Amino acid sequence: MSFAELKKRRNNLSKLTAAAEQLGGEKKNYQDDRQWRLTRDKQGNGYAVIRFLPAAEGNELPWNRYWDHGFQGPTGQWYIEKSLTTLNQDDPVSQLNSRLWNSGNEADKETARKQKRRLHYVANILVISDPANPENEGKVMIYQFGKKIFDKIMDAMKPEFQDEEAINPFDFWDGAEFKLKARKVDGWVNYDKSEFSSKKPLSEDDAVLEKMYNSLYDLREYTDPSTFKTYDELNNRLLAVLGDTSGAGSRSMQEEADLDDEIPYDRFEKTAEAPSVATAESASELNASDNDVDDDDVLAKFAALAASA
Repeated sequence: MSFAELKKRRNNLSKLTAAAEQLGGEKKNYQDDRQWRLTRDKQGNGYAVIRFLPAAEGNELPWNRYWDHGFQGPTGQWYIEKSLTTLNQDDPVSQLNSRLWNSGNEADKETARKQKRRLHYVANILVISDPANPENEGKVMIYQFGKKIFDKIMDAMKPEFQDEEAINPFDFWDGAEFKLKARKVDGWVNYDKSEFSSKKPLSEDDAVLEKMYNSLYDLREYTDPSTFKTYDELNNRLLAVLGDTSGAGSRSMQEEADLDDEIPYDRFEKTAEAPSVATAESASELNASDNDVDDDDVLAKFAALAASA
């Protein structure tokens, strides 16, 4: 292009703007469209009816589970990473938490509480009724949940009283719909009113059930070692978030498990305002697992970042 041509085109701002918007305006979608989450209103109430589905082909169980850590360090940066303890390997945050918990310092214990492991379960579900998002109804989706919901499942499979009939919630024929009810109790998310209906076939048509079975998602991806960062990568990230070079310590995984028992999971279900992406760094660095619905805290907006980085 000659200088004369450059001068002639100098005011072509609209063309440059359009080109820039085309390049930079395509925002990466970190939401996993396969995953379903209960929508709650401003009062904290939510209702939906779902049906847990069988294990997909090749999956030993109809659910999978993993651990992660999610907390903000003194640097203002966030650490949101899957924990290697899921794979029965040492994890730098678990080691650090064990060291802090055993220091004898109450401030260290409080830091360990804020950084504790979070347990997540995942399962295939059929969305029966979703009043807040009716477009989800009839879809097979992935539901992530915590210990409270899993305890409901266990109670259905192994009822406490003799007059209660055992239900396999994951069975096409002898399963039951699950009424998921969330509410706020003293500022905390509560699922105690959630319950299973009486058992009944999901459909009388085997062709419908077979089609549904063939659409189930493989849940093994949540514990696939390739989706976890290495110990060194996690440790480097941890040091960056903490802003120091003190190291993560060398305590055992058993001590982290003891810490889980000492600090109840329910202790961390209180809701709070979620940080902005700018506060928590770029989403590509978060590499987070989906946050379970019971742990609806400051990390809620980063719930669907699993394997997206």
